[in-house]
Amino acid sequence: MALFDTYVAALQRNRVDLPDGTRLIGVVRRPTRWLHAAVDENCPALAPPSDLLDDHADAAESFRIDGLCADGAHNAAWDRVEFASRYREYLATDPDARDAVRDLRSALASGEDVALVCFENTEKKRCHRTVLRSVVTEEDAD
Repeated sequence: MALFDTYVAALQRNRVDLPDGTRLIGVVRRPTRWLHAAVDENCPALAPPSDLLDDHADAAESFRIDGLCADGAHNAAWDRVEFASRYREYLATDPDARDAVRDLRSALASGEDVALVCFENTEKKRCHRTVLRSVVTEEDAD
């Protein structure tokens, strides 16, 4: 019935308080074994598309070369590549992503608790999970 988001390290270190039975869904395009070990399933269709991830990584590297710390470079790159708007566009237009968003909404409507999981700690970095949560919970969706 509720939608949460968290990151793998928080799950591994028991630093997140989720209701019992919460379905943990990875939203990672390039998952690792330790992500798979931490979640119930991974749904790559809900992850940002590869070209957006690559553009972001290139921009972040450029900012790091220019002297920004890793977190600052990550966030500056987010703005440079218009990450949020491009990710929203992907979720709205990619058929697999649209189906996956619809499935999340159905799970929530049926009373299931769901947590979206990826790698980013959002205390210092922006993450697509916050955009995805917003898209999934929009009233006038679809």
